[in-house]
Amino acid sequence: MRVPLTLMALLAVLIATAPAAAEGGPAWDACVGLASTPDQRVKACSSVIETRSESGKRLAGAYCNRGHGLTEKRELDAALFDLDEAVRLAPDYACAYNNRGRVYSFKRDYDRAIADYDQAIKLDPSLALAYSNRGESRFNKGDLDGAFADFDAAIKRDPNYAMAYGNRALVYYRKRDMAHALADYTMRIKLAPDLLAYIDRGNVYRDSEQLDRAAADYGEAIRLAPTDARGWRNRGMIRLYQGDNKGGLSDYDKALQYDPSDVFSWNNRGQARLRLGDKQGAIADFRKALELKPGLSSAQESLRKLGAL
Repeated sequence: MRVPLTLMALLAVLIATAPAAAEGGPAWDACVGLASTPDQRVKACSSVIETRSESGKRLAGAYCNRGHGLTEKRELDAALFDLDEAVRLAPDYACAYNNRGRVYSFKRDYDRAIADYDQAIKLDPSLALAYSNRGESRFNKGDLDGAFADFDAAIKRDPNYAMAYGNRALVYYRKRDMAHALADYTMRIKLAPDLLAYIDRGNVYRDSEQLDRAAADYGEAIRLAPTDARGWRNRGMIRLYQGDNKGGLSDYDKALQYDPSDVFSWNNRGQARLRLGDKQGAIADFRKALELKPGLSSAQESLRKLGAL
């Protein structure tokens, strides 16, 4: 299960918006373009700001969007400066409050984040992203009911908002309501299948003891992102649960190929090797796990039983 901060990987990233107009230019188009990368957005919006080619709310939009790009680059203090300026230039502009709320959220200042999302929603009650982002901050404060209400509100305002289903599913998961969590993750996958969607639903199947379905979802994660260790190590664990030690070993080999820093993959591969009679290989893996995480009790106990500690 994720710790609260990493919930942000599940939450919809705000697509920065800015006031539309008939005129503009290449820099303006890249500044507000949905396909722009964070680097492209920052560069283009900087050009708009420095040349003062826009004014009023459009200039506020350039600050707002550059702040968004800087947030994605985790340059949070610079992002906050830009978003403060956007609010100063256009205090009735929901985008600026919504984007600034994300900066406060990354800084773990959840009360300020919620206050900004409140203002964004007040200015634009249809802004599904603001509800989802506020739900994130409420989740991180431990307010599951408040988070659920916000994710639910986001879905009502945008029924095709894939990440909001994933966010609401996580709340259901935390509440141990597995049936509703599965339904929401399934909708998330229907709308926008990706690595995390399959891993998250696989986790629900795993905890519901539907191991074949969990393995199938982790297999889909592997198919979509074959060089990402997460699909391999999750499926490897299921295979060990099912007694498929060779399959588990093979999956952990792949997991460690792509993420050699994961202590639990070393520990679990050690268990697979031990079950297959490879005592020396198991000892080596348990020792590596302890090297990465001194005091790991499962690795210590395994080494004691093997007479290697």
